Amino acid sequence: MSTFVVIPIDQLRVGMFIQLDLGWMQHPFPVGSFRVSSEAQIDTLRSLDLKSIRYLPAKSDLEFQQRATPDEIEPADRTEEASAALRPARSDEINVLKAQLQAQHDALAACDQRFLSATRTCLRLGPMADKEPSEARSQGESLVGGCVDELLENGESVIRLLSEGVGERNVLHPVNVMVLSLLLGKAQGVGPDALREIGLTALFHDLGKTRMPAHQWVRTADMTAGDLLGYQKHVSHSVAIARRMGLPVSILRGIAEHHEMADGSGFPEGLRGEAIGGAARIVGLVNYYDRLCNPMHGAQALTPHEALSLMFAKHKAKFDAQILGVFIRMMGIYPPGSIVQLVNDRYAIVVSVNSSRPLRPRVVVHDPAVPKEEALILDLETVPELGIRRSLKPTQLPREALDYLSPRKRICYFFERAVDTQGLKANP
Repeated sequence: MSTFVVIPIDQLRVGMFIQLDLGWMQHPFPVGSFRVSSEAQIDTLRSLDLKSIRYLPAKSDLEFQQRATPDEIEPADRTEEASAALRPARSDEINVLKAQLQAQHDALAACDQRFLSATRTCLRLGPMADKEPSEARSQGESLVGGCVDELLENGESVIRLLSEGVGERNVLHPVNVMVLSLLLGKAQGVGPDALREIGLTALFHDLGKTRMPAHQWVRTADMTAGDLLGYQKHVSHSVAIARRMGLPVSILRGIAEHHEMADGSGFPEGLRGEAIGGAARIVGLVNYYDRLCNPMHGAQALTPHEALSLMFAKHKAKFDAQILGVFIRMMGIYPPGSIVQLVNDRYAIVVSVNSSRPLRPRVVVHDPAVPKEEALILDLETVPELGIRRSLKPTQLPREALDYLSPRKRICYFFERAVDTQGLKANP
């Protein structure tokens, strides 16, 4: 088993992998164990008034992997020397960290609340569309219009993973598809009017399912021919309801074509390529992604990373190549909700991605020394030496990491303005 070695702080060198025996409010680093990558980090560590520090030869650079002598090996419990190195955190440091923690809690609560409000509106639209179609249209347009206005005001937007269980369960899918379709439309550079058409197409694309038995709502491999035909009829039902609501032809077309595929394998008309309207190409792709992440039977769910990989590697022909490329760039290689292992072997969950700069997302890292309700979001853009090694399924996590990170059983997203205060920045 790998063993830490205690050395005087003056012997610390770039390339050593260290473990800090300090609470998260007592040092400015995003994690307590890491490979030292710069002299600036060493200067910061010396400023903490530590007399000694622990490093792990097995994870350090080759020149520091020498065998430790027996009297250098520290017991599993913290030594008196290490304990003496602890210092009270300065009040200004504590206040900054508390402010960061409160800010990230507030930001998540705001996204949760906006998503919940959207699902409550959507839940009313089904019954209302039959009895008061004009009012249903008005409320749908108000919901989508508000989202479009906010997106356009935001400049850069962050795609945010929401809390487990937020929103009205029966309408999570249409709202999720609406949110991601609007983000994708914006990334495509479409204008405000086209964005509203995309949003309304997404919001109402499955409205016809309210006229069908629940067992026909989602296509399954073992469906009878009759149930498959019933499932496919949700498209025409949705179009009929949208027509009664007085929605424009462009939105009726988007709803009618949201299951068409670029390779002609979709339904109901088997359209190909550019014969499919732009709104349907966007909504259809997002609809497909959401069903991979959030199937009717949870055991069949793919992680967001797996879903994107499958769509690109095996199902690429089903989608407009340019739109699929934009979607992957927008969501990042590891979309929010992905479980990952970092290069320092720590486990983490991706909680947000800047849709304009998605390659280094924000994550919550499993750190047993920090209560999970106090875990700070780590912005990987601020820690260039700490990248993602691989994606994992939740079942591959150790039990303690699984409990700490709490992977979502259902992946739901909302957006917020991109700002620099959500993540804890590390020293260079």
